[in-house]
Amino acid sequence: MYDYYLGGCHNFAADRAAAEQILRIFPDTGIAAQANRHFLRRAVRHAAELGVRQFLDIGAGLPTQGNVHEIVRQVAPDSTVVYVDYDEVAVTHARRLLPADGRTTVVHGDLRRPDELLAHPDVRTAIDLDRPVAVLLVAVLHFVTDAEQPWAAVARLRDATVPGSPLVVSHLTTDGAPPLPTRQGQAVYRRSSAPLVPRPHADVLRFFDGYDLVDPGLVRVAEWRPDGEPRERISHGYAGMGLRR
Repeated sequence: MYDYYLGGCHNFAADRAAAEQILRIFPDTGIAAQANRHFLRRAVRHAAELGVRQFLDIGAGLPTQGNVHEIVRQVAPDSTVVYVDYDEVAVTHARRLLPADGRTTVVHGDLRRPDELLAHPDVRTAIDLDRPVAVLLVAVLHFVTDAEQPWAAVARLRDATVPGSPLVVSHLTTDGAPPLPTRQGQAVYRRSSAPLVPRPHADVLRFFDGYDLVDPGLVRVAEWRPDGEPRERISHGYAGMGLRR
């Protein structure tokens, strides 16, 4: 669905049908998805400029417009990128589409089981946890329910990394959104493969426990370090980067 919002071609009929339902409820969803993708580009580039050369993109989904390895290698061509997703179809397609260059790895793993993810042999081979690694959780945490303990999962990932490692998060919110369309949109996602759990600012901020937020903090997606690209004023979520203490 995300790829479809972005105008990509790596999506399926069921994705398109569900996405069209969302677009009828929230016609600006495509613009918001672009804003989220532009945030990812800015955050990854900033992490690379800070000297980070390892990127763990969890919940990466299908390869789409402006992938992490494409962004980061404009700054640091020697960087390692590991894409993680729990959907086997997405993983299979990603392995076919992404470069076999020895620095890009695709892993079948689940954010909700961080210890298994970190112990995966391909992750252990590609990522040196004794050096800084950027953990990217972009538009994924809002698919994890409170009962699945997303804050504990993020804390486990934090504890596995060294000080200075960035955490990059974007997260859907309903702060300021009208209640009826919000309920209608969530109903569409309940009929898909994952529920949708928008969270308020305070709950998203909790993911950064143990991190020092990079200016300007946790803000609307389009407001995080805009750098000259077209400014999408429509942001359906919050975004931020923190550096592990």
